[in-house]
Amino acid sequence: MTKLTPYPRTFRRVLVRNRLIRSLFIIFALWNLIELHLILRSISETDHDHSYREQPRQKERIYIASVNWNNEHIMRSHWSQALVDLAWKLGPDNIYISIYESGSYDNTKGALIELDRELARMQIPRNITLSPVTHQDEIAAPPGNHGWIVTPSGKKELRRIPYLSRIRNLSLEPLQELAAQGITFDKVLFLNDVVFTPNDVFELLSTNDGNYAAACSLDFSKPPNYYDTFALRDASGHEAVMSTWPFFQDPVSRYAMKNMSPVPVTSCWNGIVAMPAAPFTASTPLQFRGIADSLAESHLEERRLSQPARAGGLFRTGVCSREPGRELAHPAKDPAGLVGEPTPSMDESGLDKGENRPVADFSLGRSIQEE
Repeated sequence: MTKLTPYPRTFRRVLVRNRLIRSLFIIFALWNLIELHLILRSISETDHDHSYREQPRQKERIYIASVNWNNEHIMRSHWSQALVDLAWKLGPDNIYISIYESGSYDNTKGALIELDRELARMQIPRNITLSPVTHQDEIAAPPGNHGWIVTPSGKKELRRIPYLSRIRNLSLEPLQELAAQGITFDKVLFLNDVVFTPNDVFELLSTNDGNYAAACSLDFSKPPNYYDTFALRDASGHEAVMSTWPFFQDPVSRYAMKNMSPVPVTSCWNGIVAMPAAPFTASTPLQFRGIADSLAESHLEERRLSQPARAGGLFRTGVCSREPGRELAHPAKDPAGLVGEPTPSMDESGLDKGENRPVADFSLGRSIQEE
């Protein structure tokens, strides 16, 4: 007579645990499939809603500010023509273009001269400054009183943030000059070296019906990795939890991203950034800045001063907007020889005044100049 021996207790435990793990895995897989389906449907609906536009939703006057350095390739392949198309759609009465070129080693100056000819033909008001001063010239110059730091090697070297902040402020000088003449704008559009279309810009400008302190595109250098996370803070002020989808830690920001809605953030800076123009032409104009050299020597990061919601009421919670149907492609662009700090962002904006530099005539004629 055969007698069945019951399973050992440990074996039964293993069997139950394996079944539980298998069930949890199936539930997890089903949940992700359902979420993926909802995300793909949201993308489809968003792309349908974001149809091609000949004009922005709102009639606004746009000041475009751009800083160029070694950008000849992308200018000739994409950027210049996209800017010309954008200027044509907005019209000469609704746009002003300010470009500051900072000592490129390639033929960015030649590309800008060609762009200037085309903008002149269209009678687009503009200011294009070509600077002969290279980054090597800046580094080799005698150290000044601000913007230099003693590195661990014992050398006094040029800090990156103050340098780039000064250059970006130069691109805003025509805005303040025009305001003194009674010529005002609704938005400032910071346009970096990215691939874009006019429709991308129109969608970004219309984010949240135009009500934002800053609206930033999502741009990628090596998809699916998000390009610039330094200045990005979610709705709770947290850094990006990862460089890939869905990027954000805060559930409000994550939910908005998954639903292809404008994502609420407390700070952002990317390939294209739109901001209200009024703070930049106030009696004490908003400007980019770096922290004091003494703080930089203590290795305090610039982003520790990131309090856009408290900066005199000028910056509120911004919106990070998805660029519909397009990945904005970044070429490499870190200036060699500048030490240890990221590109200036909305976080480095301040209320201090920068140095004054001459700008070109604001006529509709040729307005390119060399320093």
